[in-house]
Amino acid sequence: MVRLKQFAQAALTSCVLAGSAHGAGTLAGTNILNRAQVSYTLAGVAESATSNATTLVVAEVLDLNVTLQSATVTVSAGDTNRTLLFRLTNTGNGSEAFPLAVDNLVAGDDFDPLGASTAVFFDTDASGDLSPADLAYSPGINDPALAPDTAVAVLLVNDIPAGLADGVIGRSRLLASAATGTGTPGTSFAGLGSSGTDAVVGANGGQASALGEYQVSEVNVTLTKSATVVGNSGTADPVPGARITYQIIVNVSGSAAASGLVFTDAIPAGTSFTAGSLQLNGVTLTDAADADGGEFQGGASPAVRVALGDLTQAAGAQTVVFTVTIN
Repeated sequence: MVRLKQFAQAALTSCVLAGSAHGAGTLAGTNILNRAQVSYTLAGVAESATSNATTLVVAEVLDLNVTLQSATVTVSAGDTNRTLLFRLTNTGNGSEAFPLAVDNLVAGDDFDPLGASTAVFFDTDASGDLSPADLAYSPGINDPALAPDTAVAVLLVNDIPAGLADGVIGRSRLLASAATGTGTPGTSFAGLGSSGTDAVVGANGGQASALGEYQVSEVNVTLTKSATVVGNSGTADPVPGARITYQIIVNVSGSAAASGLVFTDAIPAGTSFTAGSLQLNGVTLTDAADADGGEFQGGASPAVRVALGDLTQAAGAQTVVFTVTIN
């Protein structure tokens, strides 16, 4: 177990980020030495006297900061291994270890993310997301040990429940605390600080946390088709020679985009496609495969095809029309 802990800690060292020097002040363990001196003249001779020395050892301040580095992460219901990126910084003045914890039961959101089998990783390769090189966190084995003003990037990994509605939000919290102790600011732990000094709880109580957010973004594509029959005599009877005009309305709803949407419709058996009848939103498209995105595909399985591109709800209904003749 000892060897495993040492190995894990050594691996973690590679993803520790340096910061500015000594933001919390003088390093813990520093000796502050002071002597007083007085000078005077006695019978015309300059004299001086020196006091005894006083020595104080700077105590360790237990302080830290956790900040979210990710914007709101867009997810789909049922997603797995979706990550939030945090930064844990030792803002104290001594080297300190910081155990980590996760809270997914955050009040005020719409759903609770589901912690993955391993929920916390260190972003060892600095990619900002979960990758094979990232080191898994094991409580008590590789708690991040940080020198003053250094930081480590932490990935919180969650699965997203199935069956969620579009637009709902789930939040997840990363918590960290000073291993030496937490409590009311000013609480002292004699002899337990860095370099054997006393440790004093800093302004944030020796603990910190930050919230990350997931938002479900779904898209729903629906097609509504209708048929109008016009016979040679002007009736609506579907007899040989009558023409059937099909109208298909494509609607996209939800906050996500349907990317690369392509509409296809097979020409029904027993009918023939009417050349030049293909339209998109009232604009006639050529039957050839060209820049307008529409085409009639002949052969053994004839069909019409229209490339609609990337569509969002804001695009509104897309209406495709074409005509066939009953053989």
